[in-house]
Amino acid sequence: MKFIKVEGHDGLIRDPVTKAIINTNRDEYEKYKKLREIKLKEKEKVEKIESDVNSIKNDLDEIKSILRSLIDENKSRWNTIRRYF
Repeated sequence: MKFIKVEGHDGLIRDPVTKAIINTNRDEYEKYKKLREIKLKEKEKVEKIESDVNSIKNDLDEIKSILRSLIDENKSRWNTIRRYF
């Protein structure tokens, strides 16, 4: 089977049967794999940071809710005490 060179790309050839593009440059392929791995790790890192931020937001909402209920409870107690004086 004879492969066809891809114009303008020295390391690429085309399989005439399947029309697939094949990379014959091993160094470029290894660079691509390393870059893909780096991007995947960066994406996972961003997703973890987003998850952590969302968790912190939920924690803050819970803290705010608790503080509001404590404030309301103290207002109620204060109003009860003021009635007696």
